[in-house]
Amino acid sequence: MDYKNICEQTIEVVKLVGEYIREEREKFNASKIEVKGLNNFVTHVDKNSEIKLCAGLENIVPEAGFIGEEGTTQKKGDEYNWIIDPVDGTTNFIHGLPPYAISVALAKNNVPVVGVILEVASKECFYAYEGGKAFLNGKEIKVSKASKLSDSLIATGFPYTDYGRMDEFMETLTFFMKKTHGLRRLGSAATDLAYVACGRFEGFYEYGLHAWDIAAGIIILKEAGGIVTDFNGKDDYLFGGEIVASNSDVHEEFLTVVHDFMEKRKK
Repeated sequence: MDYKNICEQTIEVVKLVGEYIREEREKFNASKIEVKGLNNFVTHVDKNSEIKLCAGLENIVPEAGFIGEEGTTQKKGDEYNWIIDPVDGTTNFIHGLPPYAISVALAKNNVPVVGVILEVASKECFYAYEGGKAFLNGKEIKVSKASKLSDSLIATGFPYTDYGRMDEFMETLTFFMKKTHGLRRLGSAATDLAYVACGRFEGFYEYGLHAWDIAAGIIILKEAGGIVTDFNGKDDYLFGGEIVASNSDVHEEFLTVVHDFMEKRKK
């Protein structure tokens, strides 16, 4: 499988859908919002974007199935599957507030091997493929060189449906507010991971996530020199609902803090 060629073709599909999203944002009517659950919104733009992405991607790897947030297709692949979030940051999109991103990954046996993230408003396209490098609009990117949490800017995402670990999570916020350069909450996990990959953030952590939120960001970050684990330092992050991602140099220190607050205190 030629991942480089697949990545290039995926970028073209994603950029076309990005144009559609930009056009729809200009004439967006909030009355068209649907509610899937508590603070969980969907619009016709999410659904139509996923349909358009699937149609284009199916031509690139015909045998691949799809794992999409909106479930517009039920096709499953034996080895390869596209993992898609057509609009990561729907709440931001609804309010006209960047970032909101398209996140597309091709996974082989549940391991991302190609990833493309387009931050729609800024037209920043992050991409990578297994064995290659990571790029932003054609320029190679690398993670930052910060080696201590005290020199780091940390990103996170606030829980919007699962509040069962809120007390522990709030303690992490207090710690990172006091011990780092600061915290940022952008509202798009895909964008957060892309920003770690290009050195804007040193680390990102969140719980309550889905595979489509992070699949593309995982391969982009890894190819940029970063590292990804779950809260226990293991590999159960794609479908495990939690992630700790960093520039690798601060990972041990970063993970220790997240683990101590989020895991040890559950026992």
